[in-house]
Amino acid sequence: MHVGLATGFAHQGGRSGPDAEFIREEIEHLLLAEELGFDSVWITEHHFSDYSMSNDPLQLLTYIAAKTRHVKLGTQCIIVPWHNPARLVEKIVNLDILSNGRVILGFGGGLAQHEFAGLGIDMNKSRDLYNDGLELVCTALETGVIEGEGAYGRLARSELRPRPIKSFEGRKFCGSLSGNSMYTAARMGCGNMVLMLPQRGKDVPPDKYTEVWKEVNGPDSSPPPPMLSGNYYVDESAEYAELQGRKYLANTMRAAIRNYHLDTPGVFPTIKGYEHYEKMVLAPEAIEPYVEDFSKGAVTGTPQMILERMWELKEIYKPQGFFPHVHFGGMPREEARKNIHLFAEKVLPELKSWEAEASIDDRFLEAAE
Repeated sequence: MHVGLATGFAHQGGRSGPDAEFIREEIEHLLLAEELGFDSVWITEHHFSDYSMSNDPLQLLTYIAAKTRHVKLGTQCIIVPWHNPARLVEKIVNLDILSNGRVILGFGGGLAQHEFAGLGIDMNKSRDLYNDGLELVCTALETGVIEGEGAYGRLARSELRPRPIKSFEGRKFCGSLSGNSMYTAARMGCGNMVLMLPQRGKDVPPDKYTEVWKEVNGPDSSPPPPMLSGNYYVDESAEYAELQGRKYLANTMRAAIRNYHLDTPGVFPTIKGYEHYEKMVLAPEAIEPYVEDFSKGAVTGTPQMILERMWELKEIYKPQGFFPHVHFGGMPREEARKNIHLFAEKVLPELKSWEAEASIDDRFLEAAE
């Protein structure tokens, strides 16, 4: 079983000190991941707030590539509408070359209005930019040529130099798949990234992506097994782990509500392709009850309890890997370090011994042949 370590650079108002200090400390955690035995590290993309201070995952991963030898380098997620496809594919190829082929790609579509505005991107075009951009990038990574016409205008046929060094088949995923984006992801052969885990005891959402995949690629085909993320807090005291895990995940959701403007009614209906998000907007009196309920989705407990819950998730999703967040919600550095070390020492060895029906690590071996 492949096991990575994810971060959202989630400052979220939880600490004092300069931003630069926080960024350096979080990079230290990711560099530590290789030493502790994690198979990969994963970095998000966000802009213009302390919700997630990670504005260029490919740049940060390039730094990590130079400091490590084996750990895989994942994006969770590159927000496709925010990038020129030709420039994006060139950056991906550069990172893959410099890391000797260690890149795992995760793509997303973006939601926060202030991020689109700050980058000068018309959010009304986001869905078209995502679908066209994902197809352009994924095709170019396989062919070494980028060309096309659509939401980005016309991109003249151009050969990538330097060329990609190997296929990205089996190491590309999309997060938060919905609507038409599922069809583009299926055509491009992307797996699913499950970013938010269901609460224990609650029904698991239906697997719509597998239905779309079979519709696009044939009834006898199946998508790559998913990669599972989620938020984890481990401690030798189950009660303390639950208290802290829920506290920090509640902080995360409060920050998310602000970041995604889910406390501002009447905005989403004016944005093409995002109209359905209006039903997620919360009245002031509904925010704290929603946050409290959401916090129950944290995976918390003693190391053995964490393993038991992860086994349940393994049986539900049949994943090819996990990439948990163990530093989130403005958690202090010392607490984050403790969480990382305890997970690595008491959970990681058994977790990595589990068999997966398919493994992303096998795809890396195939691509290297």
